[in-house]
Amino acid sequence: MSKNKNSRSAVGVVYSTNPDYQYQYEDDNTQPDTLPPSQQKLRVRMERSGRGGKTVTIVTGFVGTDDDLNTLGRTLKTKCGVGGSVKDGEIIIQGDFRERLVTLLKEMGYPAK
Repeated sequence: MSKNKNSRSAVGVVYSTNPDYQYQYEDDNTQPDTLPPSQQKLRVRMERSGRGGKTVTIVTGFVGTDDDLNTLGRTLKTKCGVGGSVKDGEIIIQGDFRERLVTLLKEMGYPAK
């Protein structure tokens, strides 16, 4: 079930018979502010399982908005010259580019391991 950006859903209540009950709504638009590169704690790892034998490099640990994560992912894919995607707060790069990504991230000011 996908949520519409303008829809609000009540937190913890399915239905109330009390006409005076005040529903609490969750805010769908809350995203953490993007930390400066020097305060990010990015981890770079290689993964092969569950991907049909294909090797991918995953960058995790980014704290910030989805737009900033997409921008960083696009930059890393371009610099490596390969494809990839950004899903669930992770940057997925096709192939084993661990050393290159750590070098690129350090050049950009991110302390990566």
